[in-house]
Amino acid sequence: MAIILPDLPYAYDALEPYIDAETMHLHHDKHHQTYVNNANAALEKHPEIGEDLEALLADVESIPADIRQALINNGGGHLNHALFWELMTPEKTAPSAELAAAIDATFGSFEEFQAAFTAVATTRFGSGWAWLVVNKEGKLEVTSTANQDTPISEGKKPILGLDVWEHAYYVKYRNVRPDYIKAFFSVINWNKVDELYAAAK
Repeated sequence: MAIILPDLPYAYDALEPYIDAETMHLHHDKHHQTYVNNANAALEKHPEIGEDLEALLADVESIPADIRQALINNGGGHLNHALFWELMTPEKTAPSAELAAAIDATFGSFEEFQAAFTAVATTRFGSGWAWLVVNKEGKLEVTSTANQDTPISEGKKPILGLDVWEHAYYVKYRNVRPDYIKAFFSVINWNKVDELYAAAK
C-alpha cells in the first residue's frame, strides 16, 4: 500500500477569493503529488520500516540514515499538506467554547492569538509553516517549522497549520505574505481544529 494523494475536501475554487483556484491546482496536484511520489520512492528502499509516516516522523532517529532526510522532507510534506487541506473550508466556522477558552487562557484573547500566529507566519524566514500545537504539557503553543518539518518530530501535536512556502500564495499575493496570512483566517475550518484539539489533549 503506497501513500496516495488525498482528494481535496472541496472544489478547487471553493476558497475564492481568499485562496485562488490556480494556486489550489498547482499546490495540490503538483507540489503535494511530488511529496507523495518522493516519499513512496524513499519508503520502497526500506519496506521493513512500514509506511506509518506519523510514527516514523515522531522518532526520526528510527528512520534509516540513507532515507531519513528524504522522509523528513517528503513524508513531512505529505502529512503537512494532507492536514492543511482539511484545515480550510468555504463554510463559516468558529472555535468551540472549549477551544476558545483555551485560546483566551493561553494568549489573552482570540485577537492576541491571531497576532501571535500572524507574527510567526510572517517572520518564518524562507520556506516553512506556522502552527498552533498542543505541546508535551498539553498546552496550546504557537510555533513554526522550517521547510516541511513537522511538529510531530518535536513531540507536539499540530491542530492548525499554515503553509508559508511561496508556492502557497505567490500566484495571487505575489510577495505580500501578510495579506495571504490574513486571508487564511477567513477560511479556517474550526470544526477540524476542534476535533484535533479534543484528540490531542
